[in-house]
Amino acid sequence: MIAEDFTPLASLARELLVVTIMRYKALNETDAINRCAIVLAAGDGIRLRSFVEKLRGDALPKQYVHLIGNRSMLEMAFRRTQKLIPQQRQFAVVSESHFNYTEVAQQLSAYPQVHVVVQPANKDTGMGLLLPLAHLSARHPDATVVVFPADHFIFEEDRFMAHVEAAFGVVEQNPSKTVLLGVAPTDPEPDYGYLVPSDDRHSPFPFGIREVGCFIEKPEPTAARTLIARGGLWNTMVMVFKAKTLIEHVRRIKPQLHRGFRRICDAIGSTGFLDIVRQVYVDAEPINLSKDFLEALPTHRTSSLLVLPVRGVRWSDWGSEKRILSEIAVLENLEPVKEGCESPISLH
Repeated sequence: MIAEDFTPLASLARELLVVTIMRYKALNETDAINRCAIVLAAGDGIRLRSFVEKLRGDALPKQYVHLIGNRSMLEMAFRRTQKLIPQQRQFAVVSESHFNYTEVAQQLSAYPQVHVVVQPANKDTGMGLLLPLAHLSARHPDATVVVFPADHFIFEEDRFMAHVEAAFGVVEQNPSKTVLLGVAPTDPEPDYGYLVPSDDRHSPFPFGIREVGCFIEKPEPTAARTLIARGGLWNTMVMVFKAKTLIEHVRRIKPQLHRGFRRICDAIGSTGFLDIVRQVYVDAEPINLSKDFLEALPTHRTSSLLVLPVRGVRWSDWGSEKRILSEIAVLENLEPVKEGCESPISLH
């Protein structure tokens, strides 16, 4: 065995070895049928609107735009999700206003078994998660859930999904835990959330998973540099949890949000369901899932939030024109097809 081989090829081989052994326990039939996914696609794409208008001449929300290749970010998210979760156990949340664009119905119709949950208005990601979670819980009350934002770019998809599968295993063994996937920062990006692992390095969990000591959403660049120096990771917002566990956390941390959630759950299947959902949304205060909930979770429920470091994956939240153009410039110099990724095309 060559212990000191630090060539790029050897490094890649080690990363691939990590992926192949990322199995926390054998997957049994009960776990398999209880795994579900929520795809968050209800945003209005305001941060990227001017860019989309220059590109297309309209304000189609960014998750439906073909920024690279022949698939939108939403379609790429569905494709990633299907690597682990069948369509009939996927729930995608979109906003009613999205259907003003013909592309939205066209793209969603290509995934006929996905449960499309339509929210009447955008009340940020808190309600954006809880509305589909209400539908999911009604069908799969014992579900273990993974959440995927629909506006992220991931190059090494298979490797990333191996990390997601590992997170499933951890949560199924430890149902009181919520696992967030974190990526090592390349710069002090102020638009991301930062997960700082606890100082306790004797973690009982595999794959380098540790408890989250603190969660800081969108810090100033100086603070971001400090967080990176402390070992902070970018929050990908891909998270795995037991549905019942997250609902209980919401009840404790955001009781008003939970009351609206319960009203929706109790109304599922009734003739007045849509009216109740609309009224809940009218009454609801906008709550950001990261800033207003996850950031508070480590202080309210000590040791409940874990972070799994994602290795060997190029990840980016495509929320700004500068970031998209920068990433595409890099992608144009990489292999055109890798692990099913779309071939990059220039937007210049």
